Amino acid sequence: MRRAVCPGSFDPIHKGHIEIIARATAIFDEVIVAVSTNYAKKYRFEESQRIDIARQTLSSLAGISVVPMGSGLLAEFCREQGANAIVKGLRNATDYHYEAPMAAMNRHLTGVETVFLLADTQYTHVSSSLIKEVHALGGDISDYVPRTVLNRLNSTGSAH
Repeated sequence: MRRAVCPGSFDPIHKGHIEIIARATAIFDEVIVAVSTNYAKKYRFEESQRIDIARQTLSSLAGISVVPMGSGLLAEFCREQGANAIVKGLRNATDYHYEAPMAAMNRHLTGVETVFLLADTQYTHVSSSLIKEVHALGGDISDYVPRTVLNRLNSTGSAH
């Protein structure tokens, strides 16, 4: 079985994430969406909320599971999950230069390969940080997030 991990903080999950995850399901038998937590970061949504939103948002896709990754090494998480690949979306060259050394280290640590999928051009400028900032300033983000995310953002008020 070809199993891949698609890691991220998903705070919040947006259509760029969903597009990459959906494409990964065409390549792999199972895609584990691993919701990570970096305790040095401030999150808009708690881990349990991010997992719940991702599960709701991705429920129509077959072969997907959404699980907490915690704060440990991605390579170790992949080993525990029996995954043979990591899927990462790339928006631009900056993303590649950031992700390439991590991909090399993950392969060195566990033999797990990283598969890079180029983001659809309509999402190359979209990031969770930008989504949160635009929303906090009253901008319309409805083209970039699923309704579940928009409803949650609207119900929780302005960003922390």
